[in-house]
Amino acid sequence: MAETPLTGIRILDITRVLAGPFCTMMLSDLGAEVLKVENPAVGDETRHFKTPGREGESPYFMAINRNKKSIAIDFTKPEGADAVRALIAKSDVVIEALRTGTMDRYGLDYASFAKDNPRLIYCSISGYGRTGPLKDRGGYDPVAQAEVGLMALTGESDGPPMRVGVSLFDVMAGQYACQAILAALMARERTGRGQSIDVPIYDSSLSVMHPYLGRYLVEGIDELRVGNSSLVAQPLGAYEASDGRFLLTIAGDALFVKFCRNALDRPDLAEDARFSGNAARVTNRLALKDELEAIFASGTVDYWLERLRAAGIPAGAIRSTGEALDSYETEARGLVLQASHTSEGTVPVVRSPLHFSDTPVRAPVGAPLLGEHSSQVLRDIGGLSDGQIEELLAKGILKGC
Repeated sequence: MAETPLTGIRILDITRVLAGPFCTMMLSDLGAEVLKVENPAVGDETRHFKTPGREGESPYFMAINRNKKSIAIDFTKPEGADAVRALIAKSDVVIEALRTGTMDRYGLDYASFAKDNPRLIYCSISGYGRTGPLKDRGGYDPVAQAEVGLMALTGESDGPPMRVGVSLFDVMAGQYACQAILAALMARERTGRGQSIDVPIYDSSLSVMHPYLGRYLVEGIDELRVGNSSLVAQPLGAYEASDGRFLLTIAGDALFVKFCRNALDRPDLAEDARFSGNAARVTNRLALKDELEAIFASGTVDYWLERLRAAGIPAGAIRSTGEALDSYETEARGLVLQASHTSEGTVPVVRSPLHFSDTPVRAPVGAPLLGEHSSQVLRDIGGLSDGQIEELLAKGILKGC
């Protein structure tokens, strides 16, 4: 079997909900051994994110915790903290996403290990940084969407600001953390030293707002909310066909000419002074939308998508999540795989989007049950004896299954 990119790397994951688990899922896909530390009483909160009547494991939890091992241990108790310290001593990377000061309180902070384990990489995902006046404030995706201006850009111009439906900024914080950890691993190869990393959700959220940040910084102009349209490039937006809507996006004058001639059979539109350049099309975007929807009304969504794609014009159906998963594109790309699961038998998962020619990503294994690997990990990696493990179990500090 070919080695994965991160074969031999061990990560202790002391995170929950989305940003941290998304980060460690990506690292586990790359082949790292991920040991997920959970509260033995309730586990990661997302284990309980279920629709009413749902039996079995939480789909939310299973979606972002594949390929991991679960250790359910209470490190607020001295014996539990000692056990986690034993795991940190045998890990390449620690990633945590608790409130500022929590890890320090139990002697699990970076400073407590840096001297004896100088190769340790220690990543914290925080709301507003581990230092400074905001270090004690928690970070939440919906709040970040409001604070960095994403909500102000989302929604129709005559409607209220809207939150994006997916927790985009939690995912982005997880991706930034993954990027930082990979960079630190590369730096360690050169220097022999690990380091601490802080990935604040607010900072990573604001950074995603390019190029709108640049326009304000240079011109002092706040972008307006324009729904599915754009004040930068046209035509761009959702357009009505005879049986529904589809999304069309064209950036650049050459592509617009190609669109008019080859997809619409309307070269006159490209020659119309109102639409002859992108700036003119942005200025006259409502008139252009009227012209295009009069044309699109003559055919179905499928008809127009076939014509547009044949002409090389970017366009796509507007789908629900289920329609996307059931689509030809998802099937053609082989994006849904079956992963073995301890209690569910098999579960469908969306595979990693990464492809390597020599070191492939790991074949997915379903998310662990709460405490499924507690005894095994503490014995084989932490070095605890069977008697010590039995004592932790008897005291309720450790949970197995």
